[in-house]
Amino acid sequence: MLNRLAAAIRRLSRWTLATVGVILLLLAGWVGLYRFIDPPGGLYMWQEHRRLGGITQEWAPMERIAPVMARSAVAAEDANFCRHWGFDMVAIRAAIDAGGRRGASTISQQVVKNVFLWHGRSWPRKALEALMTPMVEVIWPKRRILEVYLNIAEFDTGVFGVQAAAQHHFQRDATALTARQAALLAAVLPAPQSRSAARPSDFVLRRARSIEDGAATIARDGRAACFGG
Repeated sequence: MLNRLAAAIRRLSRWTLATVGVILLLLAGWVGLYRFIDPPGGLYMWQEHRRLGGITQEWAPMERIAPVMARSAVAAEDANFCRHWGFDMVAIRAAIDAGGRRGASTISQQVVKNVFLWHGRSWPRKALEALMTPMVEVIWPKRRILEVYLNIAEFDTGVFGVQAAAQHHFQRDATALTARQAALLAAVLPAPQSRSAARPSDFVLRRARSIEDGAATIARDGRAACFGG
């Protein structure tokens, strides 16, 4: 009896390990594919397309995005982007100390959520995000992570990606954004439904000034080196 039970447990363990291995390989293959192929969007983008009857997005490679826009996004959302492996432990500790009132999500985590997963606070999503974020960091260079982020972030209701946002708010291409315009676009993150880059509130203006200073700082101190900023 005990021998049969032990054998059954061993078979179950082997089956479980094999299943987990296959899942990991499939996830790694999916992540690896998007290193070279631009992702078509994500579940949230598809949901917004259905809800609104259409969205605006035009993919722009990093070469067609003003470097100051890349620096502004990093300054706004993830100042230590070049220094972490997907999770900013300093920001996480600060968020815990603040009682959870501030976010600690990195750009890498946001890319995983927006490209591969779904929005929400469920434990399955958080577990998958924790699993896939290091995969993205290992398989993609930092420049690719930021490129994908800038092309899938929402900058107004139904306006996804910095190229569409630059046209929508300032009637110009992403490559021609000024430092102030880039800071205003970054200032609407992560709440584009309640903030506007074209008609900024006092809060957005203050945040944009801070982001503009931060973008200049990370250019000087080397924190933009990993993405060529």
